Amino acid sequence: MSIDPRVALQSLTAALEEHLIAASNRRGDGDPAVEAAFFAVADAFEVYEDALYEAYNEVTPLQVFEDEEDEEEDGDVDDDEDLEILKD
Repeated sequence: MSIDPRVALQSLTAALEEHLIAASNRRGDGDPAVEAAFFAVADAFEVYEDALYEAYNEVTPLQVFEDEEDEEEDGDVDDDEDLEILKD
């Protein structure tokens, strides 16, 4: 089942607005509301990007980056892949 890119865009916009609200009401470092809003934006963006690609074979110039600390802890860092990126 595909999602309409316009609906996905509306969800992304709403997530961005919620992130702004959470950031402006931050209660210190590691505020769980800001963290939740951050991940909601990332998730909504990925849904939008997938919907846009599926509907129009198009992507945005944006990318969601994973937390480097999480990658190192999870063992997901692929040195060979990183070397390939540097070569390009």
